[in-house]
Amino acid sequence: MVERPSKVGVVTVTYNSGDVIEDFMESMLSQSYEIFILYIVDNASTDDTLGRLKNYDDSRIVILPNNTNVGVAAGNNQGIEKAVSNECGHILLINNDVEFEQSMLEKLMDSMSKCNCDVIVPKMIYHDNKSLIWFAGGYFSKWKGYSNYHIGMNEHDNGQYDYQKQIQYAPTCCMLIKKCVFDIVGIMDEKYFVYFDDTDFCYRLYKHNISMYYYPHIDFYHKVSSLTGGLESHFTIRHMIRNKVYYLLKQNNVLKYIYCVLFYIKTITCFVFSKRFKKNYDVFKLINLSFVEGFYL
Repeated sequence: MVERPSKVGVVTVTYNSGDVIEDFMESMLSQSYEIFILYIVDNASTDDTLGRLKNYDDSRIVILPNNTNVGVAAGNNQGIEKAVSNECGHILLINNDVEFEQSMLEKLMDSMSKCNCDVIVPKMIYHDNKSLIWFAGGYFSKWKGYSNYHIGMNEHDNGQYDYQKQIQYAPTCCMLIKKCVFDIVGIMDEKYFVYFDDTDFCYRLYKHNISMYYYPHIDFYHKVSSLTGGLESHFTIRHMIRNKVYYLLKQNNVLKYIYCVLFYIKTITCFVFSKRFKKNYDVFKLINLSFVEGFYL
């Protein structure tokens, strides 16, 4: 008997995504693997995101609008729970500030079957510089509080990472997950709102010995930080710092407070020597408030 192809629940969270949503929809709706439902969780966008989405007449699209911005983690959870209730055998968590080839989903499904893994992710390239790697696998550093690291980040793509391998960490910009995984490790921790929710999720995968693989042979381009104001915005600084502290404190590790102190020292040192932020009292205050906030999440 031929195995019936699995239905995939594709989950993406939008918030003022009008500038990127059409490119994403063009990529998603042209997929060669057509057995999917696209769950678009909109976090109360104030731009024309929802207006643009109304232009797409496709029965596979399900829009889940929120009255407030509940964050990426909570938005993903809403989509995951909806996909599971609709008997999707696999869940694809994916950003909408990305573009990708027509066979992306088909290749991920095929590769997952062949390597018999539970989670799989593609290689990710910068959209603005298609010769530059953003992600080619990832790992945790035990001696740095299980901080996450991207392999190959900012390296020119010369095919040096074009081999399939098992990895420990990946961002949820594009992550295909078997439904049964959520029964083991749970869903996203909504306290993160945005940033580090994927790190926390991958850490739980790692601790439960869930197999995650990296598959490089897909054209996948990420418009990095296009929807959160960039890496130097106050929004990003606040959530990066408070969430890193919260992540470190969640670990059952006797050294977690030492890791927090070291992270604080590193952050302040970077601030002192930063030409952009040097002598900027507002940023200095934000850094310290964000650290305190992380302790009370």
